[in-house]
Amino acid sequence: MTLDNGQLLMGWGRAAPSAAWVVTPDKTEDVNSLVSGPGPLLARGLGRSYGDAAQCAGGTVIDCTAIDGIDEPDRLTSRIRVQGGCSLDTLMRQIVPRGFFVPVTPGTRYVTVGGAIASDVHGKNHHRDGTISAHAERIALATPTGPVECGPDADPELYWATAGGMGLTGVITDATFRLLPIETSKMLVDTERAVDLDSCMARMAETDIGHRYSVAWVDSLGKGRHLGRSVITVGDHATAGDLPAKMAGDPLRFGPRQLLAVPLTPPVSLLNPVTLAAFNEAWYRRAPKRRTGELQSIGAFFHPLDGVGNWNVLYGPRGFTQYQFVVPFGSEDVVRRVLEKLCAARAASFLAVLKRFGAAGAGHLSFPSEGWTLALDIPLGIKGLAAVLDELDEIVANNGGRVYLSKDGRVRPEILHAMYPRLGEWNEVRHRVDPNGVLVSDLSRRLRLTGPRLREWNHGSHR
Repeated sequence: MTLDNGQLLMGWGRAAPSAAWVVTPDKTEDVNSLVSGPGPLLARGLGRSYGDAAQCAGGTVIDCTAIDGIDEPDRLTSRIRVQGGCSLDTLMRQIVPRGFFVPVTPGTRYVTVGGAIASDVHGKNHHRDGTISAHAERIALATPTGPVECGPDADPELYWATAGGMGLTGVITDATFRLLPIETSKMLVDTERAVDLDSCMARMAETDIGHRYSVAWVDSLGKGRHLGRSVITVGDHATAGDLPAKMAGDPLRFGPRQLLAVPLTPPVSLLNPVTLAAFNEAWYRRAPKRRTGELQSIGAFFHPLDGVGNWNVLYGPRGFTQYQFVVPFGSEDVVRRVLEKLCAARAASFLAVLKRFGAAGAGHLSFPSEGWTLALDIPLGIKGLAAVLDELDEIVANNGGRVYLSKDGRVRPEILHAMYPRLGEWNEVRHRVDPNGVLVSDLSRRLRLTGPRLREWNHGSHR
């Protein structure tokens, strides 16, 4: 176990760094010991939460990435046990050549299993398969009151408080979950363009029922009759019979590579309305009007940005925020109003992604619920942006929606209860396993998630 005497940590958006003591245990027993001591402390994986969820200013951050063991998958049951610090990238490199895929993946492989469950991540298949917590059968959790195991059928209240609980109920040290059997490492993909938001939504509603994976890229700068023009992509895992002869000899070959990396942070954001307008026009025009049955790699289909190292620094020294929200079906006008207001504020998004969610899961703070979700990466430093986003929060909440805590770095605490009405239930479970408020994050302080029971910390007491 190693201890660093202080590091400046930040989220993927690079917007609000804070300093903490970082300890890197290499055994589960060390994690249990750390969590049973004084706080404030918090677990951290690969730092891909966009905001301040994996930071603990003035406290101790447990870097879990050295606890990354993987058991062999059970071929009869498709189950696997993985330690919490293992990344999805490492896991996929082990299981894809053996004929398995993760049940749910977000837009990057560079998240840990523990972080994925703590954020209850979703993917392009939520309309069919739900979040990652729907596929886990058991997790081991290091809590301030001692190590415990829980799952949907064993202390379910603790399990569902942990799935989406942002690391504030304990440190996930390992998890057992079900994998998806696959025949090849290729995806069979259909792509089509939609001329506006209405046609995009109509086509997604028609097509996603027939495909496991569905997503749309949306031009965030489209106006008038071009508002919401989109590129819709649906896909399924290719079978052995879908492959041409030249691929048939090694159908499960899997070796994604980083094609390039951004070497340094530019002095200003390279992603601004001018450059993004040009990019969006080119991206829309290069997409086929309709193409079916294209074979793509897993990396190209699920994780295209993983091919560019440190792409987040393109936003310059001020960083960026991702605004991701969900609203129920029937509230399509909210998606339109969000795009209109951000376009009017010249808050262009390099990556605007629209998906359809299926039914909500059981997690108290799990983000997805049935409806439309739109995610937009927005450069910080735009005049009046904070007020615009606050206004959008009100619109989303008033229409039964919410923002995603794993992406958030700025939402106001007073609106959170409207977005997450089960906060009280979650806090009761959290208090059961952490009665003295040991587990703390910059996000939990900002949003007052831990409530009045959060005691005043003596920042020197844990050292």
